[in-house]
Amino acid sequence: MLGKRLNELRVSRGLSLRALASETGLSATMLSQIEREVTEPSLTTLRRLSNVFGESMSALFSDPSAPSVWISRPGERTSLMGPKGGVSYERLTRGNGQMEVLRAIFQPGQFSSEIPLTHPSLESVYVIRGTLSAVIGDTTHRINAGESITFDASAAHRYMNEGQEEVEIIMSITPPVP
Repeated sequence: MLGKRLNELRVSRGLSLRALASETGLSATMLSQIEREVTEPSLTTLRRLSNVFGESMSALFSDPSAPSVWISRPGERTSLMGPKGGVSYERLTRGNGQMEVLRAIFQPGQFSSEIPLTHPSLESVYVIRGTLSAVIGDTTHRINAGESITFDASAAHRYMNEGQEEVEIIMSITPPVP
């Protein structure tokens, strides 16, 4: 579905694969593979694409003809790939441009990003199991199972599992990261 939507956005703006590659800094081959759904893009790639199209990342997944009710089922969800060594996210919501809900399992040593990120959103993370380290600005917050943290994501932030057990979280971002 992402591939089809990306193709629709590219064609509607009159961009060739090479022109889109030039604007995003990605290769035309990679973009073609994403459009043909041969490969899944990383979070960094999605951010580059959403910046070019002026859309939120979730809008890249949206289907304008989709029903207003959507049920998220295991095995049918889209994954957002994190950086090498980082965590990947499972999308629990269908992209409607207003809210993004993600689920992730951090293995010991995994992180959300190598460097802290910022974006104009409100972000909330609920820890289902384990203890998550949330670095916001210069402060590290330890969030235990059953606890949540909510903050203005324009502050530099990243998440890490510094423990020896898996950490499972649910994350909400509104509006979704462009």
